[in-house]
Amino acid sequence: MLQRRLPLGAAAVLLSSWVWAQAPAGVHTFPLRDAAGLTAPGAKVEAVTYRGRACVRITVDGEDRAGLVPLPGTDFQDGVIEADIALKVTMPPGVRYPGFVGIGFRARADVSHYELFYLRPGNSGAADQLMRNHAVQYVYEPEYGWYRLRREWPSVYESHATLAMETWTKVRIEVAGRAAKLYLNGSTSPSLIVDGLKGEDLHGAVGLWGYTDEEAYFSNVRITPAAPQNLKNGSDVAGAWEMRYASDAGGMTALMDLHRDGNTVTGTWSGPLGDARPITGTWRNGYVELSFAGEWPKESRQGSPGPVRAFLCGWIDGDSGKGRMRVEGRSDGAWVAKLKEPVVTPGRERPN
Repeated sequence: MLQRRLPLGAAAVLLSSWVWAQAPAGVHTFPLRDAAGLTAPGAKVEAVTYRGRACVRITVDGEDRAGLVPLPGTDFQDGVIEADIALKVTMPPGVRYPGFVGIGFRARADVSHYELFYLRPGNSGAADQLMRNHAVQYVYEPEYGWYRLRREWPSVYESHATLAMETWTKVRIEVAGRAAKLYLNGSTSPSLIVDGLKGEDLHGAVGLWGYTDEEAYFSNVRITPAAPQNLKNGSDVAGAWEMRYASDAGGMTALMDLHRDGNTVTGTWSGPLGDARPITGTWRNGYVELSFAGEWPKESRQGSPGPVRAFLCGWIDGDSGKGRMRVEGRSDGAWVAKLKEPVVTPGRERPN
């Protein structure tokens, strides 16, 4: 059975006020022993007892869709989100359904866009290793769902973790600027690291996320803010960039000479994959996606020489940039870059 397609987002509206639970200054806690203030169109939120604890249960109406229920009054940028979550699938016996339950953050007021870590407990113990690797997932809704990320950047935004259905799982999400880490059940080692969140919103609500054909349970949410990193969106990509690429097939240095016209990026790449190779791509508020055709170098000890296609994505922050780079069929790794010579379009100043 094909895994169900995640939706392009789920609307939710904050309709009532919330009284914070008692907590140290700066720390917000939601014991979730009742459902007061928790509302979202298409989602039903109930106060219940599950596995011996008072909590809330979220069920989502309709077919093949998600629901994000925002925690009232939250406006999270950097820091730590902790929660206990559990999942019970209500599909008929014999139907494969991995289940989906998670925590969203930096959500817009209308919850049309949000970052999200979620679990697929039913995949954790699968007999097929590839399916096991789909146990925990990061997405940015609606533009970067699981299907797109898995095809464009295999194994980067999901991984394996030991999970179980109908069992409470402790979730800890650490967010710092454009990076986030997911920890499970008190482990000091993250189950998933995302160095380059896809969303352009640097702050927003925290929400409880469930899916159709299941019961999602949540309790003991604790939000501990940290001093936010000094980031601003909108940095331009235009200029001459000295970049370094570190991959599983070795490293390389190169020069990218880039230009931007609105959201369209053009330019050249000069390095081990070829000289003055035409680059094309897009720019979105400082986030770039680029690609070019090159030649895999004969000097490489990994892979045979021949035509290749390279893909880059990442964020430009002032005079520096970083992200992922994949040379199709040859290598995958991270890149960092420093601006050598900015290009300033007449009448447009480069943002600080």
